[in-house]
Amino acid sequence: MAETVNTNQFKNGMHIELDRAVWRIVEFQHVKPGKGGAFVRTKLKSLDSGAVVDRTFRAGEKFPRIRTETKNMQYLYDSGDEVVFMDEDTYEQTSLPRGTVEDALAFMQPSSSVQMLVVNGEPSGVQLPASVELAVTETEPGVKGDTVSNVTKPAKLETGAVVQVPLFVNTGDRIKVDPREKRYISRA
Repeated sequence: MAETVNTNQFKNGMHIELDRAVWRIVEFQHVKPGKGGAFVRTKLKSLDSGAVVDRTFRAGEKFPRIRTETKNMQYLYDSGDEVVFMDEDTYEQTSLPRGTVEDALAFMQPSSSVQMLVVNGEPSGVQLPASVELAVTETEPGVKGDTVSNVTKPAKLETGAVVQVPLFVNTGDRIKVDPREKRYISRA
């Protein structure tokens, strides 16, 4: 019998089976209204189609839990319609459709290490580290005297991603970026 999980055990990133498909919990919120039963508002992402849907469940509802594991993989190259990775232990190559890793691709450099998510033995996506270090290839120069706090400007990174950075960051600087939230953390 498959392990079940109820709504009280939900965690971000957990995988559940719903309508015979595998869904990842992107975020959830327990709601206890003044009258009536408690419920859980969730945002779920389909592993098959990539669609994100909002669903509401009664508190205590049960779902089959899907076992997931992660493997350390090295990003090799993007062939256009597929992205190729290599297992760091067995040197076996695996490819994923470009659409499943498109968000993460903007923050991955060739030969960088990532964690591949394996659901029921099938590769389904990648998890990036909490921060990546990248060089700024293009940004407007900061003007001397422009020291108003919390003012940002767009900066293009070596991987092609664009993030908002403080005015003091210049072309050529290396910065730390949070790839999950696509935001500047600090200078590297």
